[in-house]
Amino acid sequence: MTGQQSSSQDPDGGRMSRSSWAMLLVLCGAVFLEGLDVSMMGVALPAIRAELDMSTSSLQWVISAYVLGYGGFVLLGGRAADLLGRRRMFLIWLGVFVAFSGLGGLASEGWMLIVSRFVTGISAGFLAPAGLSIITTSFAAGRARDKAVLVYAGTAGAGFALGLVVGGLLTALDWRWVFFAPVLMAAAILVAAIRVIPRPTRPPRPVRADGAFDVAGAVTVTSAMLLLVFALVRAPDVAAQTTIATLAAAAGMLGAFVAIERRSATPLVRLSILRSAPLVRANVGVMLFVGSFVAFQFVAVLYLQELRDWTALQTGLALLVVGVDAVLAPTLTPRLISRFGTVPVILAGMVLAVVAYALFLPLGLDWTYLAMLPTMILLGIAFSLSYGALTLAATDNVPEEDQGLAGGLFSVSLQFGAALGLAAVAAVSAAATGADGSAQAVLDGYRAGLVVPAVAALIGVAVTAPGMRNRTAPVPDDGVTATAVAKPAPAATSH
Repeated sequence: MTGQQSSSQDPDGGRMSRSSWAMLLVLCGAVFLEGLDVSMMGVALPAIRAELDMSTSSLQWVISAYVLGYGGFVLLGGRAADLLGRRRMFLIWLGVFVAFSGLGGLASEGWMLIVSRFVTGISAGFLAPAGLSIITTSFAAGRARDKAVLVYAGTAGAGFALGLVVGGLLTALDWRWVFFAPVLMAAAILVAAIRVIPRPTRPPRPVRADGAFDVAGAVTVTSAMLLLVFALVRAPDVAAQTTIATLAAAAGMLGAFVAIERRSATPLVRLSILRSAPLVRANVGVMLFVGSFVAFQFVAVLYLQELRDWTALQTGLALLVVGVDAVLAPTLTPRLISRFGTVPVILAGMVLAVVAYALFLPLGLDWTYLAMLPTMILLGIAFSLSYGALTLAATDNVPEEDQGLAGGLFSVSLQFGAALGLAAVAAVSAAATGADGSAQAVLDGYRAGLVVPAVAALIGVAVTAPGMRNRTAPVPDDGVTATAVAKPAPAATSH
């Protein structure tokens, strides 16, 4: 990277200034809101169905529409941040989030709610990589950036964990507050972001000098992402042939996208970025890690509410301990990474996740919370170690002009992992549930489903372990020297 050292890091080696903390807190507020928004929605679904008279098939689109919009546009969002300006994209799409979340709260029919969730998902798909790339380009490489990324990752996990509790409380008032509360929070973040995220010291610059935008690449990759996410979220509810056909169409669009990018003088995605084994491992790792957790949470929530008759609020409180990563990620994890390196910390988290899921496999009809607590605690520690470290690995040694792309790839991997984990656990659980519909038959289905997160985390260990042999390989770059990559980030490149 080129430019002067970031002002976000003081000369004493990693201490951030007051203005840097202010910017980081605003960006953390946005990612916290994203996690909160996703997890709150699941708690509110029964109340939404009752008031809007939605069928079960249409109700699931309240969640799926968001995932479709996010996963379909996040890669485009990441590149748009690089080419059109990170600050600009963050502010514009945060404004869109405010508007359409509010429209969701005003919905009088199911289709209105689904449309609002789709556009809200699109806005999150642009927000997430823009926010992450602002951090990775505004803080100098080293302790300051590591700390900022880990605080950011811990906040994201806390939002997801707290969402179940907050969603239960808001739904008890009125389900529409699940939409209106994020509007108030996002509006406050938007006002603060305008003030504390610095304007760029230079205008956004395209990767190539002529500045042409790769429209064909944007259309094909977005179409491919939409088809792929659609296939995954609909897999449990449609015939296998339909899923295969949709996946084939997605593969065809991805093939067309790759062909276009290879010929384009100004590619939307610089394909050589995928030659970096550490970057690829980090993205596959977060896909498996997040996918395993979403699969586990799906089973745990249904078990507690359907077999144990716990309320949504009680369920949220039971899972709240996983949010311990909000404390450990920015405090303990940086010290561990400084001492042992990023890859060993990721691997340790993956191993803890495997142990946590294995402890939950003997699930019984009369389990006490004390029996479940070791799994929850281990998952909280696993998140503290792996999620933030994976975020670092996915953006480390990536040239400044590709930080938005790296953030987009990371978010794509995260969303696909969540969608794939949910589809897999739903299919396995349904296939293993006995026909008599008894509590034991349902429990048998849940036990079978719990194999999915355990296996996914175990594969994550296998994917991460090879990185122990080579922890420093830089990202291949077209025309960017190793010396340039090693330089600190410039002072204000949030655009």
